[in-house]
Amino acid sequence: MTAPDGDLLARVRERLAHTAAVLTPDVMAAALRAECGGVLGDTDLLDGLAYLETELVGAGRLEPLLADPDVADVLVCGPRKVWVDRGAGLEPAGVVFEDDDAVRRLAARLALAAGRRLDDAQPWVDGHLPAGPGGRAGSGIRLHAVLPPLAHGGTCISLRVLRPATQTLDALVAGGAVPDEVAGLVRRVVAARLAFLVVGGTGSGKTTLLNGLLGAVDPAERVLCVEDAHELDPVHPHVVSLLARGANVEGVGEVTVRDLVRQALRMRPDRIVVGEVRGAEVVDLLTALNTGHDGGAGTVHANSPREVPARLEALAALGGLGREALHAQLAAAFLSVPELTVYQTVSIGAMLRRCIVRYRVICSA
Repeated sequence: MTAPDGDLLARVRERLAHTAAVLTPDVMAAALRAECGGVLGDTDLLDGLAYLETELVGAGRLEPLLADPDVADVLVCGPRKVWVDRGAGLEPAGVVFEDDDAVRRLAARLALAAGRRLDDAQPWVDGHLPAGPGGRAGSGIRLHAVLPPLAHGGTCISLRVLRPATQTLDALVAGGAVPDEVAGLVRRVVAARLAFLVVGGTGSGKTTLLNGLLGAVDPAERVLCVEDAHELDPVHPHVVSLLARGANVEGVGEVTVRDLVRQALRMRPDRIVVGEVRGAEVVDLLTALNTGHDGGAGTVHANSPREVPARLEALAALGGLGREALHAQLAAAFLSVPELTVYQTVSIGAMLRRCIVRYRVICSA
């Protein structure tokens, strides 16, 4: 057989749900034999095990996509719409599920693996799946899922594959991702210990560029990187990485990026870097930049440089900082060459080939 029938699968799933054992092939084979009455040939058993592993273990039928080194995003919108981004935009993945119940079971299983709950009482989830076996590389996967009826048309799962950025600035220049004149400018910004932000849209390569710039920092300096998931891995001898975490299933134990920025201030940093500024931590980052920690950096999601002030105002409001106070801190933090804003877009080609189409230095004073 190519797959157990629906009733058999339901019985096996129910049996396995009541066992505390890890779902190894032996455990699943025993459950399959028990529900078949022990009458099962070797070929049927192997086919059944392969199907059960797809349905009950890991990311199931999405696992081959997540193991593909070119894949950045996998998006599921109900049982018949699965999309993948390999760096050139979204395209159909050629994967389908039997029904939305199968998608929901997968979403719940992934949520559990991330230490979260996903059910009718908590119909959405944000989480982080660690790097796993089976060829899945990188620093894990960022998970988001929403259940119906909030997600009209079927359960939605969004998976972002996180891979540490390891490219140096020289490598980005050699690969044509960063023009020589831009590289010269940003090297001077880094050497002068000026604070800067890298700005761009989703998937534009902000983290890759920031990582390359951090590799140009003086080796004698201590760099504290604060992230919600490990992506920055600069070629530098003294980098300390602090990673945020969400609350557990009981709703306790959360450690935010803002918490970690405050901890970084006590760790004798020469530079504090926030992988992505997207919340109230902008207040603490500005505080750090105004208390002798020059050369701080981060990335901000915006579609163009002119959107950055409004974006920072919105983020600062989350931390209780008003517009006037924000701009006063910005002017002090970025006094000489206050903000290096690099706008990027995806070029035609491989995922890591980005093209800086313009850059802008904005003076606040």
